[in-house]
Amino acid sequence: MKLLTLSLLASLSFAIAAPAADWPGWMGVDREGVWKEDGILEKFPKGGPKVLWRTPINHGYSGPAVVGNRVYVMDRKLADLADSPGNPFERGEIPGNERVLCLDASSGKIIWEHAYDCQYTVSYASGPRATPTVDGDRIYTLGAEGDLLCLGAADGKVKWSHNFKKLFGIKAPTWGFTGSPLVDGDLLICLAGGDGTTAVAFDKLSGEQRWTELTAKEPGYAPPKIIEHGGKRLLIIWHPESVNALDPQTGEIRWTVDWPLRSGLSVATPRLNGDRLFFSCFYNGSMMLELKANNSAPEILWRTERASENPARTTHLHGIMSTPVFTDEHIYGVGSYGEFRCLEAESGDRLWSSLKPIALDKPTRWGNAFITPQAGRYFLFTEKGDLVIAGLSPEGYTEVDRAHLIEPDGADMRQRKIVWSHPAYARKCCFVRNDSEIICVSLAAGS
Repeated sequence: MKLLTLSLLASLSFAIAAPAADWPGWMGVDREGVWKEDGILEKFPKGGPKVLWRTPINHGYSGPAVVGNRVYVMDRKLADLADSPGNPFERGEIPGNERVLCLDASSGKIIWEHAYDCQYTVSYASGPRATPTVDGDRIYTLGAEGDLLCLGAADGKVKWSHNFKKLFGIKAPTWGFTGSPLVDGDLLICLAGGDGTTAVAFDKLSGEQRWTELTAKEPGYAPPKIIEHGGKRLLIIWHPESVNALDPQTGEIRWTVDWPLRSGLSVATPRLNGDRLFFSCFYNGSMMLELKANNSAPEILWRTERASENPARTTHLHGIMSTPVFTDEHIYGVGSYGEFRCLEAESGDRLWSSLKPIALDKPTRWGNAFITPQAGRYFLFTEKGDLVIAGLSPEGYTEVDRAHLIEPDGADMRQRKIVWSHPAYARKCCFVRNDSEIICVSLAAGS
């Protein structure tokens, strides 16, 4: 192994931090979505938590990644005289650019930016979707139109790049390329699309294509996820036709479970607990798999039989953007119309449902909150820009405290004001963005 030079060590020094203090990509360390820091406040101070800084940015759904003293996030700016459709569902050809930004985590000052032209053809054309993935001295970003970039973390210079539409001869999915790239050893694993190229792995240093696998009419939106089971590491690729387990280093398929979904809506990150692997989606509901010790095809323990979005007709958890929390015996998540639900993991039986976490007056289509466990309790970031400290149990929902952090300045197809970006929790802070700014809020005890 070659020794790092002193100059290289100096360039990397900003990224060195205790792993639990970082949030290096989608859903934090190992994509588990758990905030592992101690010394966090029990309730918010009067007037809400202290905002340490605010930095103006442009539109986007991409959540921030935080490593050491750096914050990475993506946004989009329309070209002069360009305009997005009044109905976000519409698709057209909208000129503009995408940017990758690096900010100082202590001050919010922009250290560098990398911008590139990017004409949007996707529905909900607000901005990039995928959270940047930080790996040592490199970061990996995926834009809504399939621009995959490897950038130097210190200066934002491009080391290599691909465009999925050109590389694989495919179109952008309805709601854009969304699954944040996954680093595994020397590989960068992505959800792309196409015939035999729905899952693809690149050499993370050179960008050379290493393997491709799977075919789906639509790639879906769920990010690649590595799980460990039966002494093996399995790459879970969930697209709108099936759930698949692959060897992450070779792409070889270990098993497949067919599960056709409506509207291509495989979105939430799969959740593993022991031998059970859980999935939730908007129309088709939930599926619980029981994995086998020899990693042969798993058994379907239970699955929603009737596809529906109407909360009066849904049986399990019909989630869309929010990844559920899966404890030993229970599942907590947000349903199709913002109803927070608790399911019994073994049977799928619903124990309770509530609109209180998102503070909705009535069931609201796509109502959303992102759920993050921390030290036996839960931080919920709602689409209204509120941060909630809560207790979740089979007996029900308990609200400890609530504070408004940021304005919901995005809009859905009904022009309902929302913020649909997952926050990052690191440095005893919450980092969250909307369509006009990114802010850092202190959640340290005593702040």
